[in-house]
Amino acid sequence: MNQPERELLTAPGPLLLVPDVVLLPEGPVDGLAVVIDDGRFEAVGPADELERTHPRSRAVRLPGRLLMPGFVDAHHHLTQSFGAALAFGEPSEIFRRVWVPLEGALDEESAYTAAKLAALEALRGGFTTVADAGTRAGVDVEVVAAAARDAGIRCVLGLVCNDADDANSGAGGATAGDPAVLRGAERHLARYAGDPLVHASLAVSIPEAATERTLRATARLAAESGAVVQIHVNEHLAGVERSLVRHGLRPLEHLHRVGALGPQLLAAHAALLTPHELTLLADTGAAVSYNPVASAWKGNAVAPATAMAERGIRFGLGTDGTRGDGFRLAEAAEFAQRLAYGLSTGDSSCGAGWTWLETATRGGADAVGLGARTGTVAEGLAADFLLVDIGTPELALSWDLPWELVRRGNRDQITAVFVAGRLRVWHGRPADWDGAALVRRAAELARATVGKADITRVHRTSAAARAVHRSRERVTAR
Repeated sequence: MNQPERELLTAPGPLLLVPDVVLLPEGPVDGLAVVIDDGRFEAVGPADELERTHPRSRAVRLPGRLLMPGFVDAHHHLTQSFGAALAFGEPSEIFRRVWVPLEGALDEESAYTAAKLAALEALRGGFTTVADAGTRAGVDVEVVAAAARDAGIRCVLGLVCNDADDANSGAGGATAGDPAVLRGAERHLARYAGDPLVHASLAVSIPEAATERTLRATARLAAESGAVVQIHVNEHLAGVERSLVRHGLRPLEHLHRVGALGPQLLAAHAALLTPHELTLLADTGAAVSYNPVASAWKGNAVAPATAMAERGIRFGLGTDGTRGDGFRLAEAAEFAQRLAYGLSTGDSSCGAGWTWLETATRGGADAVGLGARTGTVAEGLAADFLLVDIGTPELALSWDLPWELVRRGNRDQITAVFVAGRLRVWHGRPADWDGAALVRRAAELARATVGKADITRVHRTSAAARAVHRSRERVTAR
């Protein structure tokens, strides 16, 4: 696509796009067009019909392009982007040694810059929506909201509601049962009502970081307002064991006992699930963010996502801030299931390509509470979508496009990213702001922030580890 075509995509007024293929819930369909107006899909249907019924729309033909829903990142931490590489090679529960001190060292400028940097990476990777699980930075959460808006990404913005005074949980300083936490939750839910891009959510770091009263109350408040409560659940063996010692129940079972399990819950990770806990998720309608890359990098297990799909459990895919590439996330979701479960059982499909595209888009939108707003190319929904080059060597010889997108897709093939009907990223660069300047400033602030944070790493850097290895080789050679 050349510059005049970009200008056609950004000019004011209704837009009629005619790609080669449109990805619908039932699969890829040829011969369709979409009409976009006022940030939404006004119509989706046969191209010749829409050209006839919408003569005033600006028609743009997109040969060699797939129009598909934008990816939904069901679990992110936008203000942790300065330390993404600090997670490499680290053992589990890294939040205690890295994320809590890192976010604690952020000021308003660095928190904004870190969040906008994460949003830019997400947009470049085809994510049009991210669910932020709440920042521990000592700044107004509006700083994160502003970064998301300025970047142009849709954001489900969590407010951390920790109120258990547990130094080991990453909880805040509020005393147990402090009513100020719930008053803050109510204000947060009201604050973003009607915001076109920012959607309020509540968050608890882990079940042990909140009192039972707050776990119940946040579930109620979220359910009443149509929001979600984001909680890291059953992620690490140590957390499961602490819950068993403290409550005699596993974390998910504890949430069920106190009345916090329901459709409003977005359980992050859920990697360590018993058959009983799978039944609890299915029976209560709770949703899960399956985060396969995070499991591989710093977890104890891989969530049983194919089993969840078979039992009708709602779930989406999350990056947990690891890397912002929607296609690579979908591939990791399938690949992790194959390694963890498929190889040992002879399951050569592991959900097939469509399962992972579904959970990366429409399933993710449902999990984060936005299923009625985004995640699908459908009339009336937000025009959050991607244009993908399917004429590349990886995708041109198509026999099964959903599988090929999962196995051979990558962000280099994304030519355009639209959120709420506006072009936000064009060939990997922001359409209307200076991404390079942001990256330069982020590099400066990251060095200063990491330098003053009390971060404890177990794993050496690659260079240091190699030096130790060579030193051992020399000793052995003697």
